[in-house]
Amino acid sequence: MLTVRRPNRETPVRIGIVGGGQLALMMGEAARDLPVTLSVLAASEEDPAHRTIPDCLVGAATDPDALAALAARVDVITLDHELVNLEALGDLESRGTPVRPHPAAVRYAADKAHQRQALAAWGLPVPRFRVVTRGNDPELAAFLTALGEPVVVKAATGGYDGRGVFFPDTGAEVRDIVDDLGGVAVVEERLTLLGEAAQIVVRDPADNVVAYPLVSTYQAGGTCVEVDYPARGAGAGASAQAAALAREIAVRIDAVGVLAVELFWTTRGWLVNELALRPHNTGHWTIEGARTSQFANHLRAVAGLPLGPTTPTAPHITMVNVLGGPRATAAPASGPHLGVHDYAKAWRPGRKLGHVTATGAQESPTRVAAWEAARAWGTREEEPWHSSPS
Repeated sequence: MLTVRRPNRETPVRIGIVGGGQLALMMGEAARDLPVTLSVLAASEEDPAHRTIPDCLVGAATDPDALAALAARVDVITLDHELVNLEALGDLESRGTPVRPHPAAVRYAADKAHQRQALAAWGLPVPRFRVVTRGNDPELAAFLTALGEPVVVKAATGGYDGRGVFFPDTGAEVRDIVDDLGGVAVVEERLTLLGEAAQIVVRDPADNVVAYPLVSTYQAGGTCVEVDYPARGAGAGASAQAAALAREIAVRIDAVGVLAVELFWTTRGWLVNELALRPHNTGHWTIEGARTSQFANHLRAVAGLPLGPTTPTAPHITMVNVLGGPRATAAPASGPHLGVHDYAKAWRPGRKLGHVTATGAQESPTRVAAWEAARAWGTREEEPWHSSPS
């Protein structure tokens, strides 16, 4: 257990963020109301975080020297993404700079094979799977025969937003994909989904945990396009199960900060899809939609500050991602019930350029407002067809 530092306004905690993307940008916005100061290690001077965090170093998240330079100017380090040098971060922690979340915890998000094997060993619900390194592995052949249905192949490391995920139609294709990946792969059953959801919890160094409400999520091409509170069709029992599952995972892996658990709803109940140990796209709605945003609570946990309340601010909330489409226009103006967040990224087809969040008293008008704003901005996506836990 880490020693909890109780900062005050006279002694702000200096937090270093590895990665300068939109998550760091929004952490910078949240930090304005907290007794913390931020520094960031960004990949380039064009990264979004430069807009909100003046103290920026430029360097690779995998470079031990760049990480050491960041550690030299801060009290604690946290992450904007998981594509980092876990060994170098562990070395920094052993030399006295706390890393929150711990490198050992981050591995559960960065390495799908490690995550699947650990969750299964703990008896937590995951799809049926095998971890393999070559296409002619006898265990893979036996698994495919026993399963008797299509599978999904995932690269154990390096994938995100649908990258590194494959949907082969035959056993021969499965074997070819595994060999082409040239490393560790996770082969798991292809599920018939009744819905998808996300459960976010935040844990501090003293083992205090707060949970945000369960939300429904909708995907297109492996990328989240819409998030809704409350989760459609998820009754009190299913919501409580999701929160309890996320809390258990947070404690087991010793997470500090945000833990986002992406969930599949199936005829077998909840199954864990992915983990993220940082602020997460499915929690962006909390900026306008909760009394304390996921970004503020992540920084609070990292700094050892008391965690804030997670109560929703409206009966209905919809967040829509803006993905680069055939055109890119200026972001629409925000309003009392509409939050607009521009990530200051150059336009590129399919790239996440920002998001909009609408809050309201009724479900349909709230969703309409969010999608109208996103389409006016130029998102490539249409509204997804909805299915949810029931």
